[in-house]
Amino acid sequence: MVSRDDVNYSFTDAELDELRAFGVVESHKAGDLIVEEGAMAPDCIITLTGHTDIFASTDDGRKRVGWMEHGQFAGDLSVLTGQRHLSRVEMGADGEIIRIVHADFQRLIAGNSHFSDIFIRVLSARREFSNTRGFAVTIVIGAAMDRSVYALRDLLMKHGVAHRWFDPADGPVAGHLMAERGLTEDQLPAVILGAADVLIRPTPEQLAAGLGLDLLPDGATADVLVVGSGPGGLAAAVYAASEGLTVIALDALAPGGQAGTSSKIENYLGFPTGISGNELARRATVQAQKFGARLVAPVRAASIGRDGEDAYCLHLADGRKLRSRAIVVASGAQYQRLPIEGIEAYEGRGIYYGATPMEAQLCGNAEVTVVGSGNSAGQGAIYLASVAKKVYVIFRRASLRETMSEYLVKRLEEHPNIEIIPSTDVVGLRGEDRLAGLTYRCRETGAENQCDCGFLFLFLGANPNTNWLPKEMVCDDRGFVKTGADIAPLELVRAGWSLDRMPSRYETSWPRIYAIGDVRKGSVKRVASSVGEGSVVVSDIHQALAEITPPVG
Repeated sequence: MVSRDDVNYSFTDAELDELRAFGVVESHKAGDLIVEEGAMAPDCIITLTGHTDIFASTDDGRKRVGWMEHGQFAGDLSVLTGQRHLSRVEMGADGEIIRIVHADFQRLIAGNSHFSDIFIRVLSARREFSNTRGFAVTIVIGAAMDRSVYALRDLLMKHGVAHRWFDPADGPVAGHLMAERGLTEDQLPAVILGAADVLIRPTPEQLAAGLGLDLLPDGATADVLVVGSGPGGLAAAVYAASEGLTVIALDALAPGGQAGTSSKIENYLGFPTGISGNELARRATVQAQKFGARLVAPVRAASIGRDGEDAYCLHLADGRKLRSRAIVVASGAQYQRLPIEGIEAYEGRGIYYGATPMEAQLCGNAEVTVVGSGNSAGQGAIYLASVAKKVYVIFRRASLRETMSEYLVKRLEEHPNIEIIPSTDVVGLRGEDRLAGLTYRCRETGAENQCDCGFLFLFLGANPNTNWLPKEMVCDDRGFVKTGADIAPLELVRAGWSLDRMPSRYETSWPRIYAIGDVRKGSVKRVASSVGEGSVVVSDIHQALAEITPPVG
């Protein structure tokens, strides 16, 4: 729960005296522009005298949404991350401010524990306040079953960007916004970014650029590149950055990985009442950025090549190249599709691979089917049962207890809205512009049945995301990366291993390239396990980097 004290925190006079050393004191007249709406890498603004006004472009026009008085500071997490600032800060009355430019603010956060705790708590609380209260200046307009709308909203949700969504078929608000911005039906979906921009039929990558989620220059270097920002990758970024290594962490969509799609994780240590995967990812993301790690998404890795004797070059799908002396492969795995021809046509139009509030919003009071027998399937079914009329849990095994935690099995069995259907496969789909029903077959009898369920959630076995790795890197027959003692001596020779020592526990057949989490052969597919591997691998990186001398760049 966000408290008013968190959102409107005021520094004491003694704290303000300390903060003056990190910035510049400026005098302004009422009406002066302090921070422009849409600014990238916005400065931190602390009010000394007078007051500063916060204006935002909403669906009802530009409004003053707040003001900052003596000792209070403007902004939300964009002040930390450097992403687009979606409000305008003006001087509301003659007075003075402290302006801390973005680069100096990041150094303040990394180097001062007292102020870091305050800023992180307040900035995070404001982002949560925006999400829970429905206040947002980012607006998506488009049809519910438009897969482009789903992709855009999925990106915004996973990056924690507060937004509002309007379907033209659901009321007059979308039409009003479209008329105000001169939009027509054939230009949808559209995304309104405050008063700054209107993006017409944007791709997720274009939306990310518009929000400032990807500000990584070509040729950037770091001590460690982390490919994949699931729990393992985020842990590696946090621990490496906190121990003084420069870190760039990438993800093909957003921080969180598969865990980020989980509605509630209840067996993660330290959270007795559970935590959503998205919230866990958001906290870890802020923590990594607090220590100076750069998190960039959506960015897709394309290949790795050697760059001289002691460095590597990571090629991105968009043509950019990054250099590093060490790489952590945490690219995880992705849920398998059902082996049904034409399934792609229904993805984002009734078929989904995660159960989050966004999907739940689409299937309220409807019948839904969950396919899978792991913990993610159980968590998803229980969450969806809170909004759906009926949830069918279908899986090919004879019993859920073979693969699912007991506490989840008991909840599924006892929930009145959930029906468990074992030893069964989904074998057919039907529908025109969206999923309208499915056919399932009993493995024991061969009997087939049909239902008019229009929402299907798939939590099937996962395939490793390793097709971008060099063919010389040793993997098992399923594509999972071998590390440490799992790599046979002959495999090391064939891979060109040149060091006198053997690979460390998470090191691949290429020196200083490590694999952790779900992508690694033999890993335990649990959030806690991935986090543990991400933290432990940093000590191996330190030892390996000590073997070579000059840093990259």
